[in-house]
Amino acid sequence: MGTTAIFGAGVMGETLLSGLLRAGRDGADIIITERNPQRAEALAERYGVRVLGNVEAARAADTLVLVVKPQDMTALVEEIRDHVVPGNTVVSLAAGITTERLESLLPDGSSVVRVIPNTPARVDQGMSAIAPGRHCTEAHLAEAERMLSSCGKVIRLEERHLDAVTAISGSGPAYIFYVVEAMIEAGVVLGLPRGTSTELVVQTLYGAATMLRETATHPTVLREEVSSPGGTTVAALRQLDDHKVRAAFITAMEAAAARSRELASGQV
Repeated sequence: MGTTAIFGAGVMGETLLSGLLRAGRDGADIIITERNPQRAEALAERYGVRVLGNVEAARAADTLVLVVKPQDMTALVEEIRDHVVPGNTVVSLAAGITTERLESLLPDGSSVVRVIPNTPARVDQGMSAIAPGRHCTEAHLAEAERMLSSCGKVIRLEERHLDAVTAISGSGPAYIFYVVEAMIEAGVVLGLPRGTSTELVVQTLYGAATMLRETATHPTVLREEVSSPGGTTVAALRQLDDHKVRAAFITAMEAAAARSRELASGQV
C-alpha cells in the first residue's frame, strides 16, 4: 500500500491509525499531521509513526487520508495540492465534502475516494461506506477499502447515497447512545443502582445486536418473539407507539440527511 499520510489526528484520525497498526501495517509506512504539538508528540511516541507538516507529508505519501473538519478542508487541500501527483489516492473522511468539490481543488485527474465512517471503528466494529470520484480506478477504490477494513466493515455505494449513510450509520451511534441513556435512567427511576442499570442495558444491547447479526432474522420477527400477548413488552411498545417514537426516529434521520446535503452545498 506504500506510505499512508493521515492529515488530522483527532478521534477518527487516531482510530484509523491504530486500526492500521493492529491490522499489521508497519508504523514506518504511516505519517500523521497534527496542529497540536503536544498531541503530535504523544501520538508519535504511542504508535511509533512519523509526524510531519502537511506539505512534507503530502510529498512523502502514496495515499493521502484527509480527516480534518469540513470547514478546514479547503485550506488543507490548497496547501498540499501542488504535491499531489498522478497515482496518489486521496481519501476524504470529512462530512459533506463531495468528490466533485475535492476534484475541483486538486490537480486534474486526481483519484478521490469519499468515506462515511463511524465511531465504533475505535473498537474494530466500524461501518464505513465508500464512494469513488470520477477518476478513481478499481485499484484505488480497493486500496481505500482495505484501509477502512482494518477497523470494521466496508460497503461500496454510489455517492448519491452517502447523505443517507451519514444519517443512518454515520450519526447512528449517537442515536443508540441516546436510547441507552434513556434506558439507564429508566432503571434508576425504577429503583435500580445506576451501575446495575448500566450493566443490564449494555449487555441487553450487545445481545440484541448479536442476535440480529448472527441469526439474520428480520427485526420484526425478533421483536415479536419477545412480545407475549398482553404482556409487559407489549405494554411498553404501546407507549412507544403512542408517543410516535418510530416516526420521530425517521424524522430525525431525514433531518440528518438534509443537514448533510446542506454541508455539501456549502451552507453552514
